[in-house]
Amino acid sequence: MKIPNVFEGHRAAAFIRTFSDTDAAVADASIQHPPNDDKLLDGYSTTVTRVVEKVGPSVVNIRVHGMHRENRRRPESGGSGSGFVIAPDGFILTNSHVVHGAARMEVSLADGRVFDASLVGDDPESDLAVIRINASQLVHAQFGDSKSVRVGQIAIAIGSPFGFQQTVTAGVVSALGRSMRSQSGRLIDNVIQTDAALNPGNSGGPLVNSRGEIIGVNTAIILPAQGICFAIASNTAEFVTAWLIKEGVIRRSWIGVAGQNVPIHRRVVVFHHLAADNGILVSGIEPGSPASRAGLREGDVIVSFGGEPVASIDELHRHLVAKVIGVPSHVTVIRHTEKLDLVVTPQELVVNHQRN
Repeated sequence: MKIPNVFEGHRAAAFIRTFSDTDAAVADASIQHPPNDDKLLDGYSTTVTRVVEKVGPSVVNIRVHGMHRENRRRPESGGSGSGFVIAPDGFILTNSHVVHGAARMEVSLADGRVFDASLVGDDPESDLAVIRINASQLVHAQFGDSKSVRVGQIAIAIGSPFGFQQTVTAGVVSALGRSMRSQSGRLIDNVIQTDAALNPGNSGGPLVNSRGEIIGVNTAIILPAQGICFAIASNTAEFVTAWLIKEGVIRRSWIGVAGQNVPIHRRVVVFHHLAADNGILVSGIEPGSPASRAGLREGDVIVSFGGEPVASIDELHRHLVAKVIGVPSHVTVIRHTEKLDLVVTPQELVVNHQRN
């Protein structure tokens, strides 16, 4: 007759109790401590609120009145848009299509004050314009670096759609490097795409990052698509703004290419001793243009202009100004894996011509 081992029974019972207690504790913990989504949502809300409190006071509503220059048979035309203060002494940035041709402009500040505005400079080629009001010590927005923008990051739009002032929508940056036509027909490169909802009247308002910096100027929507909205990159806007304040207009040169920013393979960068690991992919060349005559081809990657590195379309545009009109300039491109030096002579960009 076998004698039962009572110690083994006790150990088994203890093991069963211990296992059961542990399992129950884990189950209770999972029930009592679910993933804390509330904190994540509160953090997102806090970010948006903080940005609006910082940038909102600089955002204005613009109402335009008077004769439309393009259609003088229409005696009265008017509308509204948005803008934002960029300097404490009353300079305001907005879209060209908001104020172009207006005989009179009226600006309403976030604090309720209303001022008449005058046109400082208008650039239909980039769809940007600067106006000014007679006021001082205004809260103004700060430009951020649009080169640091990444797809997926938070994007907050503030404006006055349909005249409803200080309207806020939030979303993300959907894509970078888009191109779109301005009203003059010129291709605007390096446009930011966002799903932050825009409506008529948002034009000219700021697109802002989570730090409250301007990363774009809201300019267009695609109807009837949902969540496809565009903003002119802040680096482009800052460059254009400086010229408009200084000269009132921008004289540009052009070489006749459409392009987009692209990374360059590290091996190519090292082999050719390039100064940057990004360049401009030539996606189109206008027939008879300076670029066509110089021998540029679709698929080339521009890496320098005038002997200076260019890693983005914004940098190339900074070179294509009045001083290089008619001046032979060296352009370095990567074609497949070969580095080529070409000579292109920029021409003056004629406003309202469909040139890039």
